[in-house]
Amino acid sequence: MIQIYHNSRCGKSRECLAFIEDSGKEFEVIKYLENVPTLDELKSIIKKLDIKPIELVRQKEKIWIDNFKNKTMSNDEIIQAMILNPILIERPIVINGNNAVIARPLEKAIAII
Repeated sequence: MIQIYHNSRCGKSRECLAFIEDSGKEFEVIKYLENVPTLDELKSIIKKLDIKPIELVRQKEKIWIDNFKNKTMSNDEIIQAMILNPILIERPIVINGNNAVIARPLEKAIAII
């Protein structure tokens, strides 16, 4: 089943969700700001995305700039920062089986849906 890690206040995330709804395929919406991924879930997402944890961080967020920018952090510390501050997680993330993308632009999601 398709999953979308969604933030309803994000225009790109809303656009992606609308596309998935229009596809007619079965999907699950995960409001990650309310249901924060666990350490294992976030590690699994990062593995499916085939990226480094820092690549999933919204590095222009004030929380990141004020608290983490220019600090030397391990991958686990970066993941822990995202768990404690889920607003730092890039969005939207679309997962379909073992395939996952950060759907920016939307065409990336289209490729795996």
